Amino acid sequence: MKQTKKKIEFDKKFYIKWMVIAMTAIWAAIAAVWLSMHNWDAEESMKAVARAFTEQPAETEQQAPAEEEAPVKDEQTATEETEQPETQPEEQPEEEAAPKDATVYPDIDQLPAEPTVVNGILLANKQHPLPETYAPGENAEARAAFDSMAQAAAEDGLQLVAFSTYRAFDRQKQLYEGYVAKDGQAAADRYSARPGFSEHQTGLAFDIGEAGQEQHWASASFGDTAGGKWVKENAHNYGFILRYPEGKEQITGYMHESWHFRYVGKEAATAIYKQNLTLEEYLGI
Repeated sequence: MKQTKKKIEFDKKFYIKWMVIAMTAIWAAIAAVWLSMHNWDAEESMKAVARAFTEQPAETEQQAPAEEEAPVKDEQTATEETEQPETQPEEQPEEEAAPKDATVYPDIDQLPAEPTVVNGILLANKQHPLPETYAPGENAEARAAFDSMAQAAAEDGLQLVAFSTYRAFDRQKQLYEGYVAKDGQAAADRYSARPGFSEHQTGLAFDIGEAGQEQHWASASFGDTAGGKWVKENAHNYGFILRYPEGKEQITGYMHESWHFRYVGKEAATAIYKQNLTLEEYLGI
């Protein structure tokens, strides 16, 4: 029994001894490997050991919660859908209203009871007739303005004549019916006003010519004479405008008349002349 006990104690010490030797060898091998991984630098090896126990595993840092990815994906999808332009219906171009044709007379049964006045200016054209009873006679202010203009022209060697001014309703009717009988109504309507639609009934319209140049009176050729050119360039200084300019028939209602001038006052006449307007354009009608 004593031998067995001694043997057991010997075996135990022998086992412990070799266990210590084995563990020491293992740790020595581990240390050698560790040192070789860090270039045999003991200080660096110790720092690496410290980091190994304090830092989180790399996999833990890189792993992101699955729930956080979904909103990003949804946001991208929403952004893509938002960025795509919505298909807008094609706008149909608005149809432009046909320009007013001032050469056409209105379909009316009787003339108005009162004349049309716009911004203080009496208006008479194919859309704005005068009452049959409107008979003011020749306008005194317009006559005085013409006399001043004729005096200024005389200083330049030109003798202006107002060969037709105020015409009453009955006189205009007589003239118009004669033109219709001669040229037909369609042609007459281009150069002569129907009774009640004539500016001459206002007493403010002056047909101007030059003495000694009667062949150019009431003719487009008057605009090519020295007198016609002078009046066209200077009439606004005395309150007159060339009433029916060339190329404006669709606005004024009448073909070009180089001899027909209308008194509107110096302020309006100057604005109309400088802006190259017709009376209708100036009044905005």
